[in-house]
Amino acid sequence: MSDSSAPTGGTDRLAAELAACLPALHRALDRRVGSAYPHPKPPEGQLLLLRFVARHEGTTVREAADALLMKPNNVSALVSQMTERGMLERRQDSTDKRVAHLYLTATSRRRLAEVRDLETGYLSEALLSLTDGEMDALGSAIGALISLTRHLHAAAHRDVAGPFPA
Repeated sequence: MSDSSAPTGGTDRLAAELAACLPALHRALDRRVGSAYPHPKPPEGQLLLLRFVARHEGTTVREAADALLMKPNNVSALVSQMTERGMLERRQDSTDKRVAHLYLTATSRRRLAEVRDLETGYLSEALLSLTDGEMDALGSAIGALISLTRHLHAAAHRDVAGPFPA
């Protein structure tokens, strides 16, 4: 059966279960990490920006805003706060002085690694409680979840852009 011929009821049920499960999974993991993390935990928007900059060193505010589905002025405000707190570095572009490129500070890089290690540890611990069949199902689902995320991200970009081409 192709994806497009799946019964609507089954698709709706799966969508509802994902919409309920994924945020609950994120909150539970976030709570565990927050309780063990020895530093003040940055707000979610700052963490998203830090993680994006870690994967895309030298990104600009506009690129980060587009990728994170945030307004450029909100990302700019986050960058200003985070630069003042020593979490990000802003480096002027060599050819266009109006453009700044974003880089993690050494402290942010270490702290992100700590968070990633905690997340991996807690998830690994939880995965050990699953049956072999559940582990296999999760392994098979990872690719589908990544594709679903890409689809929703692309659709959100279209929604933000509006109904009329630029």
